[in-house]
Amino acid sequence: MLATPSENPYEEPRSGRLTAWGNALLGGAASPDDAAAAVQGADESHRVTGLPGDAEGELHGLTWALGRLRVLGVKGLRLALPAAGHPLGLTGPARFNDLALGAGEAVLAVGVPVGLVPEIQVFGPAGDRSATVLWRCAEVNDAPPADVPSLHEAERELADGLREATALLAGLDVAGAGPETLKALDAYRRRGHAELLAPGYPPRAVRILESARQVSALLSIAAGSHGAAVSASEMAARRATLAPLERTARRAQVAAYNAMTDEP
Repeated sequence: MLATPSENPYEEPRSGRLTAWGNALLGGAASPDDAAAAVQGADESHRVTGLPGDAEGELHGLTWALGRLRVLGVKGLRLALPAAGHPLGLTGPARFNDLALGAGEAVLAVGVPVGLVPEIQVFGPAGDRSATVLWRCAEVNDAPPADVPSLHEAERELADGLREATALLAGLDVAGAGPETLKALDAYRRRGHAELLAPGYPPRAVRILESARQVSALLSIAAGSHGAAVSASEMAARRATLAPLERTARRAQVAAYNAMTDEP
């Protein structure tokens, strides 16, 4: 089963893991094997295809592929988290942007105009699923990524976004929202604080990523609940409120992951 872009606000995007640990490797803060293991996580396997110089259909493991990118001249990696109407982090061309939009994520190299998009195959019964990931590499435009804020801008936007998301959730009739919303709210309250990013990242980036994930979690809960919004107009008003907050959270995540390459 081919996976669709994840809607779980607690799940780190695979492109985020590749960006963070690839940057740690390129910056000398992680070994090739440790970086590859961290990117793979609980997945069954990760393979890379389409690297410059590859034969058609040639596949590589992550350790070899990361080393090859370094030899090719890649200096860093950037995350893209595009959504419909918002090509966040992308540079073109249209063919690559379409692939990234379909996956909801991508990684763009710094120093060599290539990008990677994950193709995720999920298998196994519900509750015991695993995944294989095929990273498809393709040429991208050598241009500034779209709409990526600085850490300072992201932190300022998130401060307002977190207040708005918290107020929005507080205004819901959560008790009448149904079991799925109550379950999500309980999971948020009991959430752990897993290690974020990778060695070498500045503490400010880690702090911003944690705040962005909090906003995403609160928005996910609010979006999944009818709560006090019982009329069509009230539900439409809530969607209009959620959309810019969701964009703010995605922009902040991208800024945090890209801090190793974009921040002095």
